[in-house]
Amino acid sequence: MGVSMATARLWVERWEHQQEHYATDREERFTVIADVVEHVTAGRSRPYLLDLGCGPGSLAARLAARLPHAEIVAVDMDPVLLELGRVHHANTARYVDAVIGDDGWTGALGLDRPLDAAVSTTALHYLPEPELLRTYRQLAALLRPGGALVNGDHLPPADSRCAALTAHVGRRRAERRHTCHHEDWTSWWTAAARDPELADLFSRREQRRPALGGNGNGLTPARHTELLRQAGFRRVTPVWQFGDSHVLTALREST
Repeated sequence: MGVSMATARLWVERWEHQQEHYATDREERFTVIADVVEHVTAGRSRPYLLDLGCGPGSLAARLAARLPHAEIVAVDMDPVLLELGRVHHANTARYVDAVIGDDGWTGALGLDRPLDAAVSTTALHYLPEPELLRTYRQLAALLRPGGALVNGDHLPPADSRCAALTAHVGRRRAERRHTCHHEDWTSWWTAAARDPELADLFSRREQRRPALGGNGNGLTPARHTELLRQAGFRRVTPVWQFGDSHVLTALREST
């Protein structure tokens, strides 16, 4: 039995609410990413975009609203979130089931031309550093000259006391903006797992649990910048920050 549109809408809407609790200025960060993509794709009639770790299509949907003529490929490894995105945001993107960083993952994307931009939010921090560097190199090869990799994530400073400070500032801002109670990450997953329409998807998810784990690589913005430059991105800059939430943009060299 497939997932109904009503069920997908319910769980995507609840996902959006619980994510606001974790991502400092989440909506503003989405908007800034869209601003960057809009800038680097100006004058292109059909921008070609890749959403890395798309989840249920949150960022892809916002990009599609801003750039209605864009073609978006959205990739994730979580069968639950991917199917929710396919059903709820069916006309937003072409959804691909693949593990970012695994052998052959770029081939699974089925790209037919160079990308104008690759975007991500809170997905790449799960990759260990060597795997992240390899992934950055692969993305540089997929982008057209002048294309951009735009990464929105929580990137802590190197000094532990500064990291505690930026995390605290971001957390307090989230609390001020969202005073009502929202379910958290754990309770969302617990509740979704009880939905009979999602049972088969959760069975598949359980089979992938080792790959779905990980606590994050803890890399600083400076280290991400170093890795991006090693991968061939010569121009790297932060374009937005609040607390430890950043939008880091890397531009592929123009010819």
